[in-house]
Amino acid sequence: MSAEPADIEIRDESIRLGQLLKLAGLVDDGAMAREVITAGEVTVNDEVDTRRGRQVRPGDVVSFAGQQVRVTSRA
Repeated sequence: MSAEPADIEIRDESIRLGQLLKLAGLVDDGAMAREVITAGEVTVNDEVDTRRGRQVRPGDVVSFAGQQVRVTSRA
């Protein structure tokens, strides 16, 4: 796993977990996002979260398949 997560900037104050995975390019589409999230392959702040609709906010770190992204905001 890389030492420093890549920053992914969002426009709003939060984004759904499935949307973030697509935005970050970690999955190809919503169906794949749903599969990997419900299979328990995604962590938010080092905790497995199986809710595709989980709201992630700036500062949260999401990990999947050995890659990490940190949510940031334009504000």
